[in-house]
Amino acid sequence: MDIRPAEPADGPAIRDVARRSLQASYSLGPQAINSAIEEWYDEQRLAETLADEDRLLLVVERDEQVVSFSESVLSAEDTGTLLWIHVDPAHRGEGLASTLFDATRTHLEDRGAAHLRGRVLEDNVEGNTFYTERGFAHVGTEQVEIDGRTYVENIYSEAEQQGREPIDDESNRTVYVDHDAHERGSIAPFHVVFTDEEDDDKYGYFCSNCKTLANAMDSMGRIECDNCGNVRRPLRWDAAYL
Repeated sequence: MDIRPAEPADGPAIRDVARRSLQASYSLGPQAINSAIEEWYDEQRLAETLADEDRLLLVVERDEQVVSFSESVLSAEDTGTLLWIHVDPAHRGEGLASTLFDATRTHLEDRGAAHLRGRVLEDNVEGNTFYTERGFAHVGTEQVEIDGRTYVENIYSEAEQQGREPIDDESNRTVYVDHDAHERGSIAPFHVVFTDEEDDDKYGYFCSNCKTLANAMDSMGRIECDNCGNVRRPLRWDAAYL
């Protein structure tokens, strides 16, 4: 077994493994899966991912065949986010996911990540169990749209919990900045802001660069702080959300 960074020539194998994995683990229809594969891993997007210093694609080869891969990103100043671990169903039960997880963590740490987070759709029971068995805490959710349907994505973190900090918005309403849930910004992380100290009703984002609230999000999931120009771009979905 060989674990290495992905190359452009791995594109067909990556798309094939992703398709088989999505079919086996998610309640997505064939059209949604095909749309997702084309959007995330077509030749152009794959080339952009491989050229992006903040992104990481690792593949597992067995007998010169790609049978698994992980996709991750440096999503905040010191945080790596694992977006996907895909294993061909024909090779599940062989410990590939655990081995690839460890290798991905090492690569992210080498790039400066001190903390690790993971994202997985709520209906992937095995994926959610994978993180909880490794001591990750569920720190939030996000709604994502795939082929016109809305899905819940769970967010896990092994970073030390810091809780929610109350602040007042422009109308003197108290909202809560979650220091455990953040997204990578072009200058500094954006922390998720909630309307309540305990509930998951999202209010917006907090720019950690200039310490101001940034609520406006466009159709691409892109946020730009009007005060300092810090920008948050979506990690996975584009303007059409497939």
